[in-house]
Amino acid sequence: MKKITSALLLLLLSVGVQAQLLWKISGNGLQKPSYIIGTYHLAPVSFTDSIKGLKEAMASTEQVYGEIVTADMMKPENLAKMQAAMMLPDGQTLDKLYTADEMTRINAMIKSIMGVDMSNPIVSQQLGKMTPQALQTQLAVLIYLKKHPSFNPNEGFDNYFQKEATTKGKPVGGFETFDLQMDVLFNSMTLERQKQLLLCLADNLEFAEEQTENVIKAFFTQYLDGIEKAMDAKMNNTCDDTPEEKETLIYGRNGNWMKQMPEIMKQKPTFFAVGAGHLPGERGLISLLRKAGYTVEGVK
Repeated sequence: MKKITSALLLLLLSVGVQAQLLWKISGNGLQKPSYIIGTYHLAPVSFTDSIKGLKEAMASTEQVYGEIVTADMMKPENLAKMQAAMMLPDGQTLDKLYTADEMTRINAMIKSIMGVDMSNPIVSQQLGKMTPQALQTQLAVLIYLKKHPSFNPNEGFDNYFQKEATTKGKPVGGFETFDLQMDVLFNSMTLERQKQLLLCLADNLEFAEEQTENVIKAFFTQYLDGIEKAMDAKMNNTCDDTPEEKETLIYGRNGNWMKQMPEIMKQKPTFFAVGAGHLPGERGLISLLRKAGYTVEGVK
């Protein structure tokens, strides 16, 4: 396994003063600057107090854009769609997808995280009909909550910006529709690949827990390169993201969002809030904006 070393984590702390989550976008014909911030769904709203210039950037912009309009997620018809996307076809259950040995490994992981496993009828009813991808997504949140029990998922950092805009009467928009994001999150992998990745989590739980902690440490020091390195940590086997999966989850979406941003910023100065993993790297949004002729600089 390739792990983030303790030396790198010390580096994250030392570069925190220069590191940035909030960036100003100007030039290339813009009458007023826009801003973009990297978010993380497992960070608390209180972290906004640690970001220099954030209140001023939000006040100076006239609309907020995110990956999707988060309020759409709470519409009854979309909640129903999400639930359907997370479930296996009627009559199918996880214990029918996996061998007895594989289910033993999965149950050991679930018990490590939750204290109970699917031998409990209530847990089986709740988890046993989920797709492997949906279950893995739920377990990733529980892995975090196990070490950070005070975190309230209903008061997440990434929802804050759209809620604030709505409170102040500012328009809110999204790069993607709810349906598209559901497809990306739950339907972009074959069932066989989903099965494999859930077993990867079961067999490498310590690696996953460490990776989550390294992403959080990098995020709280506002070190984008550290976030990218933590997310890209490899086990050098079939458990690693494939180039195609990276394209679907990150780079292809970056390209699609970049096509929309010039016209959005031209219409109104905009505050963009998207997952921090979309900002760094050669194909990250910061680099793409600069290649398109914009000046992108950290807010001090």
